[in-house]
Amino acid sequence: MKPTIARLAGASTVLFLIPLMASAQESRDNSEVIDTVTIIGKRTDVADIPGSAHVVDAEELAEFAQSDILRVLRTVPGVYVQEEEGFGLRPNIGIRGSGLDRSARIALLEDGVLIAPAPYAASSAYYFPTQRRMSAVEVLKGPASVAVGPRTTGGAMNMISTPIPDAMGANADLRISDNSTTDAHVNVGNRGERFSWLLETVQAKSDGFKTIEGPVGGDSGFDVQDYVAKLQLDNDPTSPIYQSLRVKLGYTDQLSNETYLGLTDADFAVAPYNRYAASANDKFVSEHEQYQATYVIDADKNWRGEITAYRNDFSRNWYKVQSVGGESTSNVLADPITYATEYGYVTGETSADDAIQIRANNRDYYSQGVQAKIEWDLGFGDTDVSLNTGIRVHKDEEDRFQHQDGYRMQDGSLILTTAAAGGSQTNRVSDANVTSYFVDSEIRTGDWIFTPGLRFEDIDMTRYDYSTADPTRALGPTRVRSNSVQVFIPGAGALYRLNQEWRLLAGVHKGFNPPGPGSSAEEESSINFEAGFRFDNDALRVESIYFRNDYDNLVGTVTDSTGGGGDIGDQFDGGEVLVSGLELSGDYSFGFGSFDVPVALQYTWTNEAEFKNAFDSGFDPWGEVAVGDALPYIPEHQLRLSAGLQNEHFRINMAANYVGKMRTKAGQGAYDPLETVESHVMWDAIATWEFTESLSTYIKVDNLFDETYIASRRPSGVRPGLPRTAYVGFTFRL
Repeated sequence: MKPTIARLAGASTVLFLIPLMASAQESRDNSEVIDTVTIIGKRTDVADIPGSAHVVDAEELAEFAQSDILRVLRTVPGVYVQEEEGFGLRPNIGIRGSGLDRSARIALLEDGVLIAPAPYAASSAYYFPTQRRMSAVEVLKGPASVAVGPRTTGGAMNMISTPIPDAMGANADLRISDNSTTDAHVNVGNRGERFSWLLETVQAKSDGFKTIEGPVGGDSGFDVQDYVAKLQLDNDPTSPIYQSLRVKLGYTDQLSNETYLGLTDADFAVAPYNRYAASANDKFVSEHEQYQATYVIDADKNWRGEITAYRNDFSRNWYKVQSVGGESTSNVLADPITYATEYGYVTGETSADDAIQIRANNRDYYSQGVQAKIEWDLGFGDTDVSLNTGIRVHKDEEDRFQHQDGYRMQDGSLILTTAAAGGSQTNRVSDANVTSYFVDSEIRTGDWIFTPGLRFEDIDMTRYDYSTADPTRALGPTRVRSNSVQVFIPGAGALYRLNQEWRLLAGVHKGFNPPGPGSSAEEESSINFEAGFRFDNDALRVESIYFRNDYDNLVGTVTDSTGGGGDIGDQFDGGEVLVSGLELSGDYSFGFGSFDVPVALQYTWTNEAEFKNAFDSGFDPWGEVAVGDALPYIPEHQLRLSAGLQNEHFRINMAANYVGKMRTKAGQGAYDPLETVESHVMWDAIATWEFTESLSTYIKVDNLFDETYIASRRPSGVRPGLPRTAYVGFTFRL
């Protein structure tokens, strides 16, 4: 069977590859292939996609057994990541210069469903799927990302959860590390003739690698409990039409003793893994519930239909230091001499009552909808056409009900002096109602593959501001702001097969990001172009793609994590921006005695990421911008080299990750040391021994050479990357 391209339609439409079903019975035999929705499919299917697409499959994930999604994504060129707490709990991910802050500017999906807490009303990903229970990660960056939407400027990332196994089976991966770290991933399931199921959990906790100053101290770790259940009911296998009902239920509880408060440069140089006494009470707590039901029908008449209903509920409260002595923590740590008194309070000196303000960033979200699609496989002589259409009706909401408590610092300990009422700091609701339509096709004729596509987004957003003195909201909103966007997003890709090994590809599409509810900013728009080649002769695979994103308008959004400037949620038009560069990846495998030696390279050269107009904004990472200023947090060079040595029972893998120097604020010319993250190299390694087919053990070390480096300077002060961390693990397969 040759592969065919099919697309799920709607706002969360995704591109995926499945074998062309010859009959309903064959669909039943291959039901595990379509058990989870994928963007791309198997890693080997990437070769014929007319656009930039990457799969980090189960085999590649197992090479380093990563639990941090940011380390996983370093294997994908064109993706930029920013560490925050060292564990990847709330990652910052950007694609091709789209911006990294809280992964809000790319389309995030789990099993084909948009997974950010409120993908339109508040897209910042304070919830992110647990990497340990993912079987693959897929990234689309080119014209094919139009099929995912709505955020097509950078691209899309789909997390593929553990599929139901082919037969009765169980898996357990248990690991321990220093800082009282334990991590268990367990699943059990069975695929029957008509009824199939999977139960899965991840239980992870750690005391963290940072030390909180002061007599109270405390740990800087986390506790994550993640549960998933999947049920699948198929019709009688003798039926001429395959039908299936799939249900997925998920629950995630997280507590992390995490803060936005970093360090001054001087303190980082002395004790990079310390935390100030003022952050002792900082804590993030959250709950996420996931409900999903899918009905699939697959006939032997070259068509297939699918409809999915979904709802995600997310609640979180991040209790963290907001200001000290009336000054933002960003200002205090950036200039501890001018703000010497406030810096003293941060580090434990006794203060006046209410000098330290700690905000309860309490928010509730939901995201729900129905998406449906139908696919047809058509033929016209020597030309094969796959036509896909669909609709998605979606609603999401963010409810902010925040308060801010006052504390006195007393000889290194925080003393509560004013307990504020709920909703007394922020009291507002933002929502979005969306209807989207999608149609695209794949046309194969001779050595050519074309994939034209078009989506339409109809977005209505509203923000309701309530009085902070009206916690019950009985008096109604004090202000209501609404805005709407209707947009067509076209895209097209083309691929030409020179022969069995060489392929040329090119594509162009419209980049789009919707504004926030009630925002006065314009929608973000760009014209994105890419062109390149692929070579694949089984032993050696190489891909090189040039990309160019030409913005008519880049939009910046103020969040706590961007580091101050304006009110949270405010948006600023950045005008014309150009981002261009080259992505290069390759892997090669050769034999060495009884061993196989795989080597791989991923490189991103961002030769330009600049503003093309001058302006002054209240958005802190931009500030006063001149023509030619570089975008923040985009290094010119990123490089990853990896190599392995493996035989039937043993393997060892090592990887070196280089991240070039980057600015933390828009600028040009000489780098300001206080607005720069210096280049750094991190080495990761893992050695695995397989005792039997059912039992193996491994030793894994992240940051092997214990490189001390600055990962970020936002939102408040210098933040360190993960120090050397070693794990011992055991894997059982039954």
